[in-house]
Amino acid sequence: MTGWFFWALLSAVFAATTAILAKTGLRGADPDVATLVRTAIILLAATLFVLVAGKGRLVAALPGRSWLFLSLSGLATAASWLCYFRALKLGDVARVAPVDKLSLVLVALFAVIFLGERPGGRDWFAIALVAAGTVLLALRR
Repeated sequence: MTGWFFWALLSAVFAATTAILAKTGLRGADPDVATLVRTAIILLAATLFVLVAGKGRLVAALPGRSWLFLSLSGLATAASWLCYFRALKLGDVARVAPVDKLSLVLVALFAVIFLGERPGGRDWFAIALVAAGTVLLALRR
């Protein structure tokens, strides 16, 4: 099992773990500083992974368009993480994380608008369920 679903599922497991670890790490820490520390660790880990895998030379081979869009993606990630850590500092992780996953709904909409993707009826139904579940979790008292 090494297809996209396996890796996406593993990503979800690590993302869930990240939320719990981040919330715990935010106790007594400024959320912006915490984001910096987390980002530095990610940079070190990713650099080590690329170097150990012998892919360091591929960095220079990236086309300009890839640099542009990966840079913009990095800026969006930074903004997302800064907001996420601020939300985690202020709220319960069990409420913050599901609202953060509203990104699934936005990704579907953005994919239609910007990439021309066409989800089917069943896909839209599932996306609507995620949106409804997010609202229910966010409104919980």
